[in-house]
Amino acid sequence: MHNLLDNIQEILLMGPGPSSVPPSVSQAMAKPTIGHLDPYFIKIMDEIKERLRTVLNTGNELTIPMSGTGSAGMEAAFVNLIEKDDPVLIIKNGVFGTRMEDVAGRLGADVDTLEFEWGTPVRVDQVKAKLDHKKYAIVAVVHAETSTGVLNPVAEIGELLRGTETIYLVDAVTSLGGIEIRMDDWGIDALYSGTQKCLSCPPGLAPLSFSPKAVAKLEARKTKVPNWYLDLTLIMSYWKGASRAYHHTAPINMHYGLYQALQVILEEGLDAVYTRHLENHKLLVQGLADLGLDMLVEEQSRLPMLNSVKIPAGVDEAGIRSNLLTKHKIEIGAGLGPLAGKIWRIGLMGHTARPENVHRLLEALKQEIG
Repeated sequence: MHNLLDNIQEILLMGPGPSSVPPSVSQAMAKPTIGHLDPYFIKIMDEIKERLRTVLNTGNELTIPMSGTGSAGMEAAFVNLIEKDDPVLIIKNGVFGTRMEDVAGRLGADVDTLEFEWGTPVRVDQVKAKLDHKKYAIVAVVHAETSTGVLNPVAEIGELLRGTETIYLVDAVTSLGGIEIRMDDWGIDALYSGTQKCLSCPPGLAPLSFSPKAVAKLEARKTKVPNWYLDLTLIMSYWKGASRAYHHTAPINMHYGLYQALQVILEEGLDAVYTRHLENHKLLVQGLADLGLDMLVEEQSRLPMLNSVKIPAGVDEAGIRSNLLTKHKIEIGAGLGPLAGKIWRIGLMGHTARPENVHRLLEALKQEIG
């Protein structure tokens, strides 16, 4: 019988995610499947929690991977914390801030937005002005905006909210494992991420962490969490304590992959991982400049792991992306929303962030652009 899997070729993943997966992570996921309540699997679960706390610089007891991709993490954060008519401020400057707004609106929140031009960072003074005029139950922002390559001032916004009752919610889907996150020091109450970016594990789990303040808000709800599958009041009983209560069948082998991906990062060392991302970013930016290509984002606000490159006039952006994939076996991303057709998005995430990959892409671009 014909098997399509026999014809899958290895692609160098240099788009906005997923990233390339280290062999040790792929091998981990091929280990024998055991039961999701097996005592040995529970040991693995507990170790994953500890490793996530280390990478996030948090002591939060409720730090777990949700079953689902980063978008499930987003849904989980909002659906557990929002009740109808809660005043929520979404600070947005790209696709994923807009998605936050949509999710909060669907849950019946009273949503305000503070919007900034795509490709520019959030301005803290404007956030402060907004907060001076209204109290919010939740303030939400994206740390690393994947659609533009912008790094937002998450720590500074956290300072504005310190000592208030407001829950500070942060999207760390692209930042986790690529740049430093200090969840407790920055006053972040709820954070979610995904496995497929800088953690270099295939998509399928969404690391999530709630501070004691966020857990208190969850436990004080007047109404049930409206989504059963993502209800943390139920899921917590599966992830903690000596007696684990069945909630859903966790994706066992995905957890193996995350366990190993975190081991790879911690063995390299967090500071070394962040330095590697930054150095390869600089290598890429210089190489692109040598080809006459400019960056979208100002230097001080650029992400190392997601690089938005302006497309010169007269260049067939889709054609070059297609040639990179078919001829050179390299994937890069297109622009979204108002940046569609105007930028390429080049990912240097996790295992992908290596000099040999940067040089390979630059050589391919040189051949295609001429």
